[in-house]
Amino acid sequence: MRKKIVAGNWKMNLLKDDAIRFAEELNQGLFSTDNRTTDVFVFPGFTLLEAARQNAEYFKIGAQNFYPKQSGAFTGEVSIEQLKDLNLDVVIIGHSERRILFNESNQFIQEKLFSALDNDFTPILCIGETLDVRNNGHHFSFISEQLAAALNAFNAHQLEKLILAYEPVWAIGTGITASTEQAEEMHCHIRSWLTNNFSLELAEKISILYGGSCNEMNAKELFSCPNVDGGLIGGASLNAKQFLSIINIMNGLF
Repeated sequence: MRKKIVAGNWKMNLLKDDAIRFAEELNQGLFSTDNRTTDVFVFPGFTLLEAARQNAEYFKIGAQNFYPKQSGAFTGEVSIEQLKDLNLDVVIIGHSERRILFNESNQFIQEKLFSALDNDFTPILCIGETLDVRNNGHHFSFISEQLAAALNAFNAHQLEKLILAYEPVWAIGTGITASTEQAEEMHCHIRSWLTNNFSLELAEKISILYGGSCNEMNAKELFSCPNVDGGLIGGASLNAKQFLSIINIMNGLF
C-alpha cells in the first residue's frame, strides 16, 4: 500500500516563536488523535529548521530547497551536507516557484535529485503546468516531458524513495483548485507514465501528492481519488489547527 502523506510547505512565512508554537500544537493534536496512517512532513524556511526540528515529536521536518554541491564558494546557499547535519532527510525539489521565479532548469532539478538520492534523502519532486499549457491542451505531454527530464537518468531502484507532487501552477495561491476529475486524471497519467517508463511495481510504490490550493474544504474530495495519495499544502499549513484538520481528513479515509 502506498504511503499516505500530508506535507506542509511554509514558503517564506512565520518566525521562530511561530514555528515552536506550531510544533507544540501539532504534536498535541497528532498525539491525541493517535495518528498512525498518515506520514506528516513540515517544510519551514531555513532559519526555522532547527527550532522546528527540536520541537517536532510526531512529524518530520524537511527543507524547502538546497544547492546540489557538497560545499564551496556558493554565497547564500545551503548544501545537502548542512541539512544532513541538522538530522534532516526530506527535501522539496522543483517547486514551481523555484522553476519560475528562480529559473531552475530541468537539468538543475535533475542534479538536485542526484544529490538528494545519493545522500539518502527523500525528495518530493514537484511537477505541474501553467494555465496556458492546460488551455492549449498540452498538459499531459508537458507533465510527461517534465518527468522525463527529471527522471530519465535514474533506474527504478534509485527512485524507490521518490515522492511526486502534482501542482497545477494555475491553482497555486489563486484559490482555484483542480476538480477531482482533473486531479485524478493527471495523477493517473503520472502513474501510467511511471509504469510505462519504469515498472508497475515502482508506479505502485510512489506516492503522488496534490499541491494546488488544498484545504479543509476540498481535502476529503481530493484525497478520496484513487491515485491521490495526499497533499502538499501551502497556505493552509501555516495554521496548526487547519493543518491538523487536513491530516485528520486523510486519517478518516484509511
